[in-house]
Amino acid sequence: MNIIIALIVFGILVAIHEFGHFAVAKLSGIRVNKFAIGMGPRIVKFTKGETEYSLRLFPVGGFCAMEGEDEHSDDPRAFHNKPVINRIGVVVAGAVMNLLLGFVVAIIMTCVTDKIPTNTIVKFEKNAMSEQTGLQIDDEIVKMDNMRIFTNQDIAYKLSNTADGVFDLVVKRDGKKVNLDDVKFYDSYYYYVEKNNGENEKDKYVKFETKEEYTGTEELKLAESRYDFFVNVEKEKTIPVIIGYSFRNTLTLARLIWISLIDLVTGQYGLNDLSGPVGIVTAIGEVRAYGFESLLQLVAMITINLGIFNLLPLPALDGGRLVFLIIEAIRKKPIPPEKEGMVHFIGLALLMLLMIVVTINDVKKLF
Repeated sequence: MNIIIALIVFGILVAIHEFGHFAVAKLSGIRVNKFAIGMGPRIVKFTKGETEYSLRLFPVGGFCAMEGEDEHSDDPRAFHNKPVINRIGVVVAGAVMNLLLGFVVAIIMTCVTDKIPTNTIVKFEKNAMSEQTGLQIDDEIVKMDNMRIFTNQDIAYKLSNTADGVFDLVVKRDGKKVNLDDVKFYDSYYYYVEKNNGENEKDKYVKFETKEEYTGTEELKLAESRYDFFVNVEKEKTIPVIIGYSFRNTLTLARLIWISLIDLVTGQYGLNDLSGPVGIVTAIGEVRAYGFESLLQLVAMITINLGIFNLLPLPALDGGRLVFLIIEAIRKKPIPPEKEGMVHFIGLALLMLLMIVVTINDVKKLF
């Protein structure tokens, strides 16, 4: 079942991405020769008008092949014969569609969730350190160490990625922004055992205050938390509330993905931390146990990740093509399509090699 869900998700995300390229190309008057979902041998194909449509064996990508994209063409409707601004629109359209899909999925998540959390404090734990160092009930957390807080997930991220739990905050109090320096959040932890036979979320975990309390043989895990307060929830799920929270949630996910990419480039993550199709299938199996909302969250992260990743300035990616177009706009002279095509071909080969390495690592993690 996990594989089937993964195939459906990949198919939809790739189709949406390639449709973005296809639609803007058609609107720009560019001839589209082939439109494919998947890579490798064709399973199904048909031709309508000037375009061949196909579904291919491996659901790890797709393409929208336009006339004159990687080779010279005298056709006035060829990609390279269109103005630079039109070509830029075609190149970025795929990523934009993925980001828009992430927003749509976020709206669905918001609609199916029971409660929409805010960033406003409604209650503190007993002897809460954050209350003792400046926070008050009804404070809305706006910034933590200069990072804009869009949703409560941003608060969770900051609290889980700090060594001392001390932050400089900006809160909205009585309609005014107030700066709070050196706010300390309670550093608490507990141990727990996950029960596979738990009938519901409440029965799934057994908690222990210390290691010594546990005498069983199952894996004892550590959970750390700096939350010493509770946030309020929206009183009504009106359309403006749903749209607003969904948009902020999309921004939160996009920023977390961008931070992860920066961490990857700076060496804080390695190849072993990357996941490909096999790893995503495993992740789908894990989040399904937590319900439909968690599955939607994963789908939103994947499609936003796909959109952001494709805009990176790397050969074979949309961002790499965008770089060539910007260079052309600056020098007012196009780079020969054959040379650009060779650069993208080499980039594609390297990306496929990376995909193979990541897939091998994903398979190893299964054993």
